[in-house]
Amino acid sequence: MPAVTLIEAVTMALAYELEHDSNVVLLGEDIGVNGGVFRATAGLQQRFGKDRVIDTPLAESMIAGLSVGMSTQGMKPVAEIQFLGFIFSALDQLFTQAARMRNRTRGRLSCPMVVRAPYGGGIHAPEHHSESTEALYAHIPGLKVVIPSNPSRAYGLLLAAIRDPDPVIFLEPKRVYRLVKHEVEDNGEAYPLETCFVDREGTDITLISWGAMMHETLQAADELAKEGISAEVIDVATVAPLDVQTLVESVAKTGRALIVQEAPKSGAIGSEIAAELSEKAIMHLLAPIGRVSGYDTVMPYYKLEKKYMPSVQRIVSKAKELMEYV
Repeated sequence: MPAVTLIEAVTMALAYELEHDSNVVLLGEDIGVNGGVFRATAGLQQRFGKDRVIDTPLAESMIAGLSVGMSTQGMKPVAEIQFLGFIFSALDQLFTQAARMRNRTRGRLSCPMVVRAPYGGGIHAPEHHSESTEALYAHIPGLKVVIPSNPSRAYGLLLAAIRDPDPVIFLEPKRVYRLVKHEVEDNGEAYPLETCFVDREGTDITLISWGAMMHETLQAADELAKEGISAEVIDVATVAPLDVQTLVESVAKTGRALIVQEAPKSGAIGSEIAAELSEKAIMHLLAPIGRVSGYDTVMPYYKLEKKYMPSVQRIVSKAKELMEYV
């Protein structure tokens, strides 16, 4: 079983579905000859041909619209947006067409399409390359929003996203693309969507995160353990719709919750999780729900990037504050 990076796991999943489902097609800017900005589709056009791996013009609205049309006619397009910050011209197609197709046609049609996009900071990218705007898509009924945190989850969740009968926004934490390796068996086994993963059992506090911030969160759990604090760590993975039950069950066990996110604090996924826990787990809480976030400002250029993103130290400090609450 090979040890692969997250970006290699994405390539494996795409190749598996192209091999086993003739309705799957890939499209995007420079994904064919060049294999994409981060090489997620490297070699796939040579292997599966130009009709299955399609280079498009630089036109995100067209990419999304073409995907909507293909998906309503029995195909399963997987579109790549080079960076999440470039997706905004495609939102009209995604929000007013893809997300509503099942409801609009009373179930006669749907949009089994996936939009992949690298997101988040940490690679010293220029403006519009580092946004973490997952809450924007999670707010739209009809869209699923999935964010893998490691190679094995990228493989299994992307397979599930492609096989899903409804549109999925699949956000890839580019800071993690080549950060770690996992052994991933290329067996076509999908992970469940709409399910949180409990990555570490604990009894004193629940740390909740997703995407790239899972790595700082797990490191923070290690630091807390050195001080005798047992942290349970949950990878949300699918941020819309949320698996609230797993989150509530964990908080019922630990009595404390700390949410870690890279996105700006206001109006974010962390806000929704906090609201759900306030409604459904308040009688279990021993301390206020905590949040460690980015800031309510534009992601800064690289010199201040680390100041913006939650650090292990910020997570540990906030967790200890919640532990000392009386």
